[in-house]
Amino acid sequence: MIKKALIIDLDNTIFPVSSLSGDLFLPILTLIEKSGEFEGDFNKVRNDILRRPFQRVASDYNFSEKLIAEGTVLLSNAVCTRRISTYDDYEELKNIKCKKYLVTSGFIKMQQSKIAQLGIENDFEEIHIIDPLTSQNTKKDVFSDILERHHLKKSEVLVVGDDIDSEIKAAGELGIDAVLYDRNGTNLKINGIIKISDFGDLSIYL
Repeated sequence: MIKKALIIDLDNTIFPVSSLSGDLFLPILTLIEKSGEFEGDFNKVRNDILRRPFQRVASDYNFSEKLIAEGTVLLSNAVCTRRISTYDDYEELKNIKCKKYLVTSGFIKMQQSKIAQLGIENDFEEIHIIDPLTSQNTKKDVFSDILERHHLKKSEVLVVGDDIDSEIKAAGELGIDAVLYDRNGTNLKINGIIKISDFGDLSIYL
């Protein structure tokens, strides 16, 4: 094994955020739809809210300042209150014998509650939550910090996540190998990026 460490994303990489659309995300989706203070198709907004950070969605669809403020308050206090499940191939990831670091972006209460309800706290050496309300750091900053503190070479680390414009991009800018976890085959047209749909396929890239 060449890789000594995995840096792993949370949302839509370890579990499907869509499993929370009926409860945790229902209030924000209702707020957005009723406000009408955005541009574009609400169905696209709804899909993106379940895949990407709120701030990026707000920017892409030109949410009003009022909607951004109300949405931020709502999401910053939202917590997951029921048990949720990882993807069924998560056990394959757990069984990989190298250090694992979880790096996720989002409101800290929400992300902490997801992690707790998934019961995955002990699967990682460190858990990093980048809360846009309290930190200016990016995933690139956190990745770089992990490598520096743990004296890891770039060639010894693999980043795994579902977002091309977030963790995959950050890894590329740092010169770290990355694998796109494309569970549902939604990125079939993207070239030049290693893609897997099951963690059982990850071992060949380690």
